[in-house]
Amino acid sequence: MATQTPDAHVPSSAAAGSGPAGHASDGGVRARLTRAVDLLPFSFGGLLICALAVVSGVMVAANPAPRSPGPELWTFARLHHEMYEPIIRQWNAGEADPSRHLTPLLLSMPALERRMLSGFLSGMPTAELLEVERRVAARAFVGPVDSVGFVDLTERLRADGLLDRINAPSFSPWSSRGRIFGIPHDVHPVMLGYRADIVEAAGIDVSKIHTWEDFAREMAPLMVDKDGDGKSDRWLINFWPSQSDLIEVLLLQAGGGYFDEAGVPTVNSEANARVLATLVTWCIGEPYPKGTRIAGDAPDFSASGNALKLEGYVVSALMPDWMCNIWRNEIPQLAGKVKLMPLPAWPKPLPSQRRTSVWGGTMLGIARTAKDVDAMYEVAKRLYLSDDLARTLYTVGDIITPVRDHWSDPIFDKPDPFFSGQPKGRMYIDLAGDVPARSSSPYYILAQARVQDALLSLKDHAESRLPVTIEDLLPEARRLLEKAQRAVLVQMRRNTFVDLPAGLDAPTEAQTGAAQ
Repeated sequence: MATQTPDAHVPSSAAAGSGPAGHASDGGVRARLTRAVDLLPFSFGGLLICALAVVSGVMVAANPAPRSPGPELWTFARLHHEMYEPIIRQWNAGEADPSRHLTPLLLSMPALERRMLSGFLSGMPTAELLEVERRVAARAFVGPVDSVGFVDLTERLRADGLLDRINAPSFSPWSSRGRIFGIPHDVHPVMLGYRADIVEAAGIDVSKIHTWEDFAREMAPLMVDKDGDGKSDRWLINFWPSQSDLIEVLLLQAGGGYFDEAGVPTVNSEANARVLATLVTWCIGEPYPKGTRIAGDAPDFSASGNALKLEGYVVSALMPDWMCNIWRNEIPQLAGKVKLMPLPAWPKPLPSQRRTSVWGGTMLGIARTAKDVDAMYEVAKRLYLSDDLARTLYTVGDIITPVRDHWSDPIFDKPDPFFSGQPKGRMYIDLAGDVPARSSSPYYILAQARVQDALLSLKDHAESRLPVTIEDLLPEARRLLEKAQRAVLVQMRRNTFVDLPAGLDAPTEAQTGAAQ
């Protein structure tokens, strides 16, 4: 017997939708549609999404976003973008061909990083000029040196005498395997900013402070219990193990760090172990001199941290030149209450007793896909070597130029009212030549995270054994940094383009699993 469909005997009038039987017809149509949709490989909702995607794609293709006919400059910093516009307008005015006019574009840091790396890794064009921060630039150095997405500027810089005119340590974050891939934008020396109103009211003479031990001893009277709860309501320095950038600043000052000049990891160095042990003592136990604690946590770049600085919860903080601008704009109430001094030195046996360090950095590089590298190099020099830009960079952003020719400009000797009339620019320039060199290793972020893990673990270890000294903590600091070193080596050995010395400890299979 033949199988009949549910609507096989519906009268023609009903099939047409007329009369009471039209309801039955509607049900039949719905049933057929349902069966048809069931045969599709995806749901009706998925079909609708695909249709919308096709329509929107056609609309975007039909109405493309306008793109400049000439080269582009990508930057992540609004201040830089605003400073470059007048110089770029002047450059474009001298170019009769619109296809040579430069267009500056302001992108967020993540967007710039994604676009840059996708272009470098695929060989597709990016902006001709790229202004990038240290963490982003380092990721371009992961492969062979002849495959780096930036143009090698070494010989051009040497021919123009710029290797001598620009502060030498400022090239280090943009150099890989002996080649230089960017022009430095800055130096970023670090000094110690302190609450002069609090320190001087207590009669403390900062000229007696030469080392971190001197700092703890001379400043100790400022740690007071104002509310009677048995705990200090003020600490001497803003530092905590959660502040990863500050860890590196202090390691570099002491002659430690994460990599040597050849890019070989030095995470497990004795200098690093001693600094980490010292930093833990800063953060635990009773206030100095009864105990060893001198540090409090007032996070940078946060409203809560700014409020703590304003109320005097921390007396001092590590201050690169650009941080002066952050304080000026975010904590204006501190104007005239703050002063700067060179960092207290680390004592021997640490390898360096320098009175400064370095934090942050930016470069301008040329993409290898640029059509006219020579023209882009001339633009880059016009932007970064300009004396007008050097003055604007300092007066607007508090950042000193790395170009030594400009250091004699009297603008840097001008008293700064925010910093109690100190000639802040000259003080930073006097330290610029002594900033430590930094690695450009693409594994820098990994090493930084592993060292921070070691510091946090060392702090937990110390808190369960109070009271402890630096010497007490050294064995555990060494063990934790050995573990961190192996974790970095595991990742580096996976890169066939990384040439590590044979003498380095090769992780065993068990160690590799533990590191992962």
